[in-house]
Amino acid sequence: QEQLEESGGGLVQPGGSLRLSCRATEINLEYTPVGWFRQALGKEREVVSCVSTTVGSEYYADSVKGRFAISRDNAKNTVYLQMNSLSPEDTAVYYCATRLTFHRCSVLAGDFSNWGQGTQVTVSS
Repeated sequence: QEQLEESGGGLVQPGGSLRLSCRATEINLEYTPVGWFRQALGKEREVVSCVSTTVGSEYYADSVKGRFAISRDNAKNTVYLQMNSLSPEDTAVYYCATRLTFHRCSVLAGDFSNWGQGTQVTVSS
């Protein structure tokens, strides 16, 4: 049974914005780090952003700093990734993931135990 579900992907023009959502069932996201990763065609999966259980503790890859923002809505058990100023280089499948029993983020995909199915983001004119 799926525990994480991403949504919000789609086709957007360069310079546009999207907001991705990661909704959880059977996992309380408030008590686990949540990471956003992406995988472009022919490339390895890479970390985009992560939010730990400590308020204000967030990580962003250099490539998205100043453009992307991660946030939590604990009432909805959802983590968001607001993506602004998108460029074709942001085109990828975006995944959210959690690492249960830990409080801190990690930049390594292998450190995350639960993954969603991914949502496609395509930036093109």
